[in-house]
Amino acid sequence: MNNRLYEKGKISAFQMGVLMYAAVVATELLFVPTATSKYAQQDMWLSPIWASVIGFFTVFVTVALNRLYPGCTVVQYSERILGKVPGKVLGLLFLLFYLHVSGVIMIQYAAFLKIVFLTRTPVFIMLGSMVLVCAYAVRSGVEVMGRAAQIFVPFLFILMVSINLLLIPELDPQNLSPILEKGLTPSLLGSIPPQGWFSEFFLMTFLLPYVSDRKNEMKWGMASVVTVLVTMVITNLGTFLLFGKLTENYIFPVLESARYISVADFIEHVESILAAIWIMGLFVKVTVFYYAVVIGMSQWLNLSDHRPVVLPVGFLIVLMATWAAPNLSEMFDFIATTYPFYKITMQTMIPTVLLLIALLRKNLHQAAEGEG
Repeated sequence: MNNRLYEKGKISAFQMGVLMYAAVVATELLFVPTATSKYAQQDMWLSPIWASVIGFFTVFVTVALNRLYPGCTVVQYSERILGKVPGKVLGLLFLLFYLHVSGVIMIQYAAFLKIVFLTRTPVFIMLGSMVLVCAYAVRSGVEVMGRAAQIFVPFLFILMVSINLLLIPELDPQNLSPILEKGLTPSLLGSIPPQGWFSEFFLMTFLLPYVSDRKNEMKWGMASVVTVLVTMVITNLGTFLLFGKLTENYIFPVLESARYISVADFIEHVESILAAIWIMGLFVKVTVFYYAVVIGMSQWLNLSDHRPVVLPVGFLIVLMATWAAPNLSEMFDFIATTYPFYKITMQTMIPTVLLLIALLRKNLHQAAEGEG
């Protein structure tokens, strides 16, 4: 089995946490509030709290697997846990999964620009340009990705908090009443879409081998989950306090809320700034998923260098984006229904099974040694 590290670059545990924050939040901000509000209505601000359990658990499982098999990604330790052939098959499933999800992310990006700003620009131009920029970052290595995230991501968090602060004069607290009118069920159902996004913390498996301060990886992984949770709660609160039950009728409620901002006829048209900073965050997200596929494919094929597969993988991501969602209606339906379960299965449930098998094998091995 190939345990080779494909680059000399290193990132800190903090940079890993920042990368994961962008990898989860970038698309969640635009696409999840609508899906959540359909189930939870005025309790939608509670839904991320329940959903975050998946995030905390996924971080725990991912770090635990990495500590059992240090320096390995899921593509590598699957073979050690399950055996060569089953491990290879599972590794391929993960590669296809992340390739597909990368395509879905790209079509979400293109849909946003097509609907809101670049209505006449061909989709393949949007997809191709983003993939080329991300390909350069992936080829440059994880250290460059970590530094880019450290620069871009704080702007995303600050912007989301600022938008909600500037909207305070427009917010109506009555929209949240009555709280828990129908019990916990609506908010629990509303937690299903964001659970899929929280499961994306399993992507840490492709970053942990390059973390320099390993003793802090659990701490910053959990801190990243908390920051994502706070961002989601603030976003859901702000949009529902502003729009009330109309929230579910908007495709991008966060963008619509930004259009309401007007301070002394001076601070206006904030949606353009939101879009620009969101694209920065999305660049980080696509880069992380892209990097996962490139590193995973290099390991699966036992290549000596990951760089030759960067452009071919980029081409496959563009192809997957054109196939993943034939039209916008299907894409939004997929995001609200199948997508969360699909992601939770691959990124939380299967890794949990791998961890249980790994621990069982370890205990059996220790018992056999004790008897010997």
